[in-house]
Amino acid sequence: MPEKTVALDRKVPDFTLPVTGGGNWKFSAARARKLVIYFYPKDNTSGCTAEGVAFNGLHGAFRKAGADILGVSPDSLASHEKFKAKMGFAFELLADEEQKACRLFDVWKEKSMYGRKYMGVERSTFLIDQQGVLRREWRKVKVAGHADEVLAAVRDL
Repeated sequence: MPEKTVALDRKVPDFTLPVTGGGNWKFSAARARKLVIYFYPKDNTSGCTAEGVAFNGLHGAFRKAGADILGVSPDSLASHEKFKAKMGFAFELLADEEQKACRLFDVWKEKSMYGRKYMGVERSTFLIDQQGVLRREWRKVKVAGHADEVLAAVRDL
């Protein structure tokens, strides 16, 4: 588990996670473009599907603005592969089954549903520049309009 978490205007520590399409994705190898990393709780749930669809709908605009998109959740790579194929996402999903990136970005939080407490992902998005520096963060994200807001921030960066 990482000792520290990310901070605005600081370089993001390197991390590696399994990625859809095969192999591992390494943060330090992704620095040629701006990067939008969004963390979501679970594949194939209504809010997470709506968020992925919103980012996917703007994928071309993000690419034109010089940014790549990655989705991250604690689901397995097999679950991600099915979710990505079912939804036709043009971007990759990272499997964080051990919550390494979730803890690094401080999105692994205690949650409560129907009085039951459990640990899970707090829906959050991060914008990282080409030098690997965290420039914007959105925490406790509400899905409606979020992808548009992130795209505007990418264009302003």
